[in-house]
Amino acid sequence: MVDEGDLLWTPSSRRFEASRLWDFMHWLDEHRGLRFDSYDAIYRWSIDDLDGFWGAFAEWIGIRWTTPPSAALDHREMPGATWFPDGRVNYAEHLLYPTVRVDTEDIAVVAIREDGLEREVTWRELRVLTANLRAWLASHGVRRGDRVAALLPNGLEALVAVLATASLGAIWSSCSPDFGPTAIADRFTQIEPKVLFTVDGYHYGGKRYDVRGTVEELRAKLPGLEHTVLVPYLDDDAELPESTPWAEATGTAATLAFEPMAFDEPLWVLYSSGTTGLPKPILHGHGGMLVEHAKQLALHLDLGPGDRFFWFSTTGWMMWNLLISGLAVGSTVVLYDGNPSYPDSNVLWRMASQHRITCMGLGAPFIQACQKAGMEPGIDFDLHRIKTVGSTGAPLPPEGFAWVYNAVAPDVMLSSLSGGTDVCTAFVGGAPGLAVRAGVIPASLLGCEVKAFDPAGNPVIDEVGELVITAPMPSMPVGFWNDSDGSRLHEAYYDTYPGVWRHGDWVKFGADGSCVIYGRSDSTLNRGGVRMGTSEFYRVVEDLPEVEDSLVIDTSAADIEGKLLLFVVLAPGASLEAVTAELRTRIRSQLSPRHVPDDVIAIDVVPRTINGKKCEVPVKRVLAGTPLDQAVAQGALKDPTSMEPFVTLAATL
Repeated sequence: MVDEGDLLWTPSSRRFEASRLWDFMHWLDEHRGLRFDSYDAIYRWSIDDLDGFWGAFAEWIGIRWTTPPSAALDHREMPGATWFPDGRVNYAEHLLYPTVRVDTEDIAVVAIREDGLEREVTWRELRVLTANLRAWLASHGVRRGDRVAALLPNGLEALVAVLATASLGAIWSSCSPDFGPTAIADRFTQIEPKVLFTVDGYHYGGKRYDVRGTVEELRAKLPGLEHTVLVPYLDDDAELPESTPWAEATGTAATLAFEPMAFDEPLWVLYSSGTTGLPKPILHGHGGMLVEHAKQLALHLDLGPGDRFFWFSTTGWMMWNLLISGLAVGSTVVLYDGNPSYPDSNVLWRMASQHRITCMGLGAPFIQACQKAGMEPGIDFDLHRIKTVGSTGAPLPPEGFAWVYNAVAPDVMLSSLSGGTDVCTAFVGGAPGLAVRAGVIPASLLGCEVKAFDPAGNPVIDEVGELVITAPMPSMPVGFWNDSDGSRLHEAYYDTYPGVWRHGDWVKFGADGSCVIYGRSDSTLNRGGVRMGTSEFYRVVEDLPEVEDSLVIDTSAADIEGKLLLFVVLAPGASLEAVTAELRTRIRSQLSPRHVPDDVIAIDVVPRTINGKKCEVPVKRVLAGTPLDQAVAQGALKDPTSMEPFVTLAATL
């Protein structure tokens, strides 16, 4: 077993000096008289002088202001920071006309579907489609501040629709069509959209799913809805009453234009997981998304013209929003819709080879599944064009790191990212020039002042603490929908440490600025005063081949120590008795005797949110006696039936 912190990769000086981060550092020397000889040096400057850093970055990357701002940062406090005051900009303009020069006939988008349909779209074609749809929306009354909702898969139509919406200054919101009816309604009914984009259905795992019944139910709950646009997916001749066909909405030639928007005017609404109560509708601004995503993509993922950028996502996860922003730095974005393991587990690796992907973004659970299956995509496919492998969605254990270098490619930058929907970006991850060590995230990202706090609010090093952000970021929410006094926003992030953003993760920073994420702080395992993150537990448990998935719950409450329960999804043919004995031995020797589970219980499936997060806290609430409907919103669950075994168990505790 590889050890946490083992050195896996050191970038060559040649590679670092070819990066966009290196180019930015030299630009700072030439244009600002600022000379930095390491990532740590430029990082320290980026958080000490937020105004200087973000102002310089916006100039270097080429942000085109309709009205130039008077500064980069007017007020540094949180909440309430004022970014780029008086500046006017439009997010969509920078995606359609990137900050670097691209040829109009170059490929901007590659859209791939599980059923085999593929399409390549040039920059010219993307602009034409967006202009035409923009004109249709405007002719049907869509104006600045109106909401446009979409029940669309990750494909060309969703991209065109968000760009057309943003170009008008309207507010975008999307869900993946595989969301259940309740989950969709819980989101869209809050924002009262004027227009709805939808498909007739979708493919997943080789099956066809018609969603028109769900759409009819949804429309009945949206009294302010005025227009529906139907994108044919299952059937080119699909029909939906009182809707406009996509071909008609994009069929009339028009001219592109872009509404100048204040930096913090809303661009889109993203949603919290909504495991309790309605999902929080989080508003992000045009400027914040533009500059933050451009920084992340150009300086940290080293993307630019000639790159092909892929991240496996649906339109209901913030990584889709980051993915489409790849256009802003001149990269080709690769969109994939379907099951990542159908028709076989190599589908994404095969796609990476065929479509010459240079940045391959994946979920940590997918990487772990590939590792566990003994896959060797670097041998089976030509992956030599991949420069960067991204991982997010959950902590990636050291074995997952090692697998990338052993089975994918020995000379790639593995960037394990952590952030969230709340900021629609990452705040810790990798960077060109930084070495990669097993299980360790190399650094905080530029402009992100991230720390670990103890319960008293003191920063700690080499100790596990609450992950906090102590200085404002441009991509922090501009508000929640229908939260005019900001009270819900304050309660969500600033109640614990006044003036400091508490994110809800458990993290340990080293003296060198690197960190390890240990899972959500509200699901920490505290046994006899020994605290442990769930990610550490899962690393040991799921390393056993007989365990396909797992969930660990500490039923302790306040000062009363309860049971430590381990739920496992067994591989076919595995014996629970044998697995239990082996796991207890492993946990005792590799973690601690105090964390040996009291019971190991087999279940069919681990409850997860619709975005794939394990439902640790909702399960803990159910086991503590909270009624199911109060412990978790059913619409937030990928499989609502997955909670039933825990309701049954709760009655016996």
